[in-house]
Amino acid sequence: MSNTKAPQRVQSALWARAAGRCQYRGCNRDLVGDLITGNKDALFGFIAHVVADTPSGPRGDPTRSLKLAKSLDNLMLLCPIHHKLIDVDDEDGHPESHLLAMKSEHEGRIALLTGIDEVRASHVLRFGASIGTNEALVSTRAIFAAMPPEHHPASLQTIDLEMIGHAFTDADPAFWAMQQVNLRRNFATRIGGRIERQDIQHLSVFALAPQPLLIELGRLLCDIVPMVVHQRHREPATWIWQRDCSTIRYDRVEPARDRTGAVALKLGVSATITDDRIERAVGEDAAIWSLCAKHPHNDIVRCPEDQTAYRQALRLLFDSIKVRHGENVPIHVFPALPASLAVETGRVWMPKADPELRIYDQQREHGFVPALTIGVL
Repeated sequence: MSNTKAPQRVQSALWARAAGRCQYRGCNRDLVGDLITGNKDALFGFIAHVVADTPSGPRGDPTRSLKLAKSLDNLMLLCPIHHKLIDVDDEDGHPESHLLAMKSEHEGRIALLTGIDEVRASHVLRFGASIGTNEALVSTRAIFAAMPPEHHPASLQTIDLEMIGHAFTDADPAFWAMQQVNLRRNFATRIGGRIERQDIQHLSVFALAPQPLLIELGRLLCDIVPMVVHQRHREPATWIWQRDCSTIRYDRVEPARDRTGAVALKLGVSATITDDRIERAVGEDAAIWSLCAKHPHNDIVRCPEDQTAYRQALRLLFDSIKVRHGENVPIHVFPALPASLAVETGRVWMPKADPELRIYDQQREHGFVPALTIGVL
């Protein structure tokens, strides 16, 4: 442990750069105040030397130890556990370069987060099944980590729209009507009024739920405020945009003119949907329009540009359907979409311009079955 005490101004600068948190990678423990004792003003951090202040200390050096003893660049703020770890329990596993990398990463992150403009504040909207009991799916920590540098949380309190009534299953006729009404009421109570009062000026949306309800959420969101709809990736399991592949290319297919049955829209981005599955649901003479990814799979959306391309293509497709079939013919929608694109589908639909959407849900035992309708009050 150290024999040299850094000047108070250096200690204060270190605490500020670390934001009062342990700089050991993956820890980030708050070192100000203690919830157990109730002592809110106590400091529980240790100031540790990267290169020891004596040549015989951890990572000590005959010439550099004395020179760096009081240098801010050679000091780390650590919790008791990691202070002991780097100096006693596993000194060999913590060389100078390793510790300096941790310090740099932590201080860089703090500088980035605290440097974000106030205008980039965004309220966090979570929508999912059993948010309270399945925290890993839409966890607050994972959400907040996905927002910078473009935005930061406007509040530590998220806006939660939870699904209720889990005694029902999606195969029950009452399930979809109940969930649709529940979503609309919760949205009006928790979001609609706050937007009208201009309390909410930007939203960051994190949603995991059945696709018909995600589309309904998108319809409610529309373009009432600027927003970002985030996508949870499978590999790696994160909400942070990956940008590790080129933007998705979408193929558009129109039905033959002699198809005079129900108007259907196939949205195959996360999986392939064959026409026979649609025909079993709405008839063999269905006029099937489609917007599909060239190579669909369940982890396909990797960047915001994928959403932009989808919105643009879907908007043009809605317009083409209206031109051919008119504005009063309902569109039967068969989605196989990443969660964020399901939300964007509802946002693209315009209540005063587009036909009603009859959304179907895929069920293992029954194939596609009617779920809910958008555009009917």
